[in-house]
Amino acid sequence: MKLLRHLTLTTASAAIALLHGPVSAAAPANVAGGIAPPKLVVVVIIDGLPQEQITKNYDLLVPNGFRRLMDKGAWFSDAHQAHAFTVTAVGHATILSGAFPYQTGIIANDWKTRDGKNVYNTADTAHRYLDGTETGEDDGVSPKNLQVSLVGDELRYSNNNASRVFAVSGKDRGAILLAGKTGTAYMYSTKTGRFTSTSYYMPKHPDWWEKYYASNPQNQYFQKSWNLLLEPKAYERSVPEGQSWGAIYNGMTTKMGYVYGIGETTPGRTYYRMLLPGPYGDQMTAEFATTLMKNESVGRNPTGATDILGVSFSSHDYINHNFGPESIQSQDHLLRLDRTLAKFFSDIDAQVGRGNVLTLLSADHGFMNAPEYSGPRGFDSGRIDSSAVRAAVNAMAEKKYGIPKVAFQHMVGGWTLDYAAIDAKGLNREEVETFVAHAALEQRGIGFAFTRTQLEHGQMPATRVGLLTQRAWHRQMAIDVAIIQKPFYYFQSGATPASSVASHGTPYSYDTNVPLLIEGGKWIKSGRVTDYAETVDIAPTLSTILNVRPPSASEGKVLTQVLQR
Repeated sequence: MKLLRHLTLTTASAAIALLHGPVSAAAPANVAGGIAPPKLVVVVIIDGLPQEQITKNYDLLVPNGFRRLMDKGAWFSDAHQAHAFTVTAVGHATILSGAFPYQTGIIANDWKTRDGKNVYNTADTAHRYLDGTETGEDDGVSPKNLQVSLVGDELRYSNNNASRVFAVSGKDRGAILLAGKTGTAYMYSTKTGRFTSTSYYMPKHPDWWEKYYASNPQNQYFQKSWNLLLEPKAYERSVPEGQSWGAIYNGMTTKMGYVYGIGETTPGRTYYRMLLPGPYGDQMTAEFATTLMKNESVGRNPTGATDILGVSFSSHDYINHNFGPESIQSQDHLLRLDRTLAKFFSDIDAQVGRGNVLTLLSADHGFMNAPEYSGPRGFDSGRIDSSAVRAAVNAMAEKKYGIPKVAFQHMVGGWTLDYAAIDAKGLNREEVETFVAHAALEQRGIGFAFTRTQLEHGQMPATRVGLLTQRAWHRQMAIDVAIIQKPFYYFQSGATPASSVASHGTPYSYDTNVPLLIEGGKWIKSGRVTDYAETVDIAPTLSTILNVRPPSASEGKVLTQVLQR
């Protein structure tokens, strides 16, 4: 009888397997979905990393750096920051919120109120830095302006704050917008060379922080040079050093061999300010994050709850601004960052155990090539003096309507109009908006112009540029006329390059297409995925793995194709 029953069950199981696949082992009664969440989620963001840079240099990467995630994890090769005005704060805010700028409230790195007051994305004058650094009015000291919750906030809510959430970055916005409202952020101070926190997160630094900085580890790179990591032949795919369009920034010329701390006999403000725009900034960030992880027992939570560690590496953005993503400096920096990541991942494995960690890597935005690089390759390209463009349009509007400087202030992505003057003359707002937009389109290098009326009433063209601009526009805070340059054109202040030769901020693929890599064998299937994905998909995917509700404004999709069943 027992044998008959066994055969019957086996036959039934086989039939089910033929219809639906193999029968899974019974799910643990105390774990939703049958797969326990990781002990640690590591979210790595590379500031200013276009997708194409890791594919272009794949053969030069080490096995445990980027390739650890590309080869052993799920690699979404067509992933995008799917909004216009692709800048650091905006991109960071999307990743763990699953929300676009029109909901996060983070519409730029900084913007202006209608009365002209500057607003920095993470500024909060109610709080101060804890390392004695002077806290200026526009310094980033809290997540006050973030209008949505993040994955870490929801995770802590779900288990009565048992989970710990930490974020580390060279930039304040890189840390604050990963830590959320309830996590803890540490950010680099260019005045002291230390990673510090603020009074929003804690009354004073923990003892381990004091011990760590007692030996001044930030000074270990003083008077070190930045030279090529590999043999010259490895860099033939990049533009050679010494290009005429390269930036000269604090003595960092277009030649390799820059010395950190040039002009100083002891580490000082110049040295600390220049640590981030180079490979040592990343090493310093990884070292501090590892120290934090060990001293706070991140990933070894005594309650058994999942912890989150976010680390945003800021240096690559500075390098691409100064030299362009096509430069030998950018390539060498990427290769050095790759080695830094390899060591960082090994340190995490030693602390938590690789089988207990889910690692995700992405970027806040990509990067355009320098116009001087694109032009000789046959592309219509150039530099646009944003002030001159607005002045020309204002002159045309004044001639027609008699209003001087109707587009009275510039913000990232466009202009604010003087509606008070328009109303005082009894003019129709929509008519003036349309005139300004059309006048802008007559200017050299301008590709698109959209009006507040179009954006407010959902009258945008059914194009990708239209969609991404709509997602980036926040009704209460944003511009009245959105201005977008043509591909390969660069907005800058003034007529000649200063400290930045290339930039980002557009809805074009070189700015939106970023890496999206997820690795963790218990939760993630490995392999390249060619399906289109967006960075807003990260938050709902992590929420599913962690069995918590998605963040408050999340509208991304769960990347189900890579989840283990």
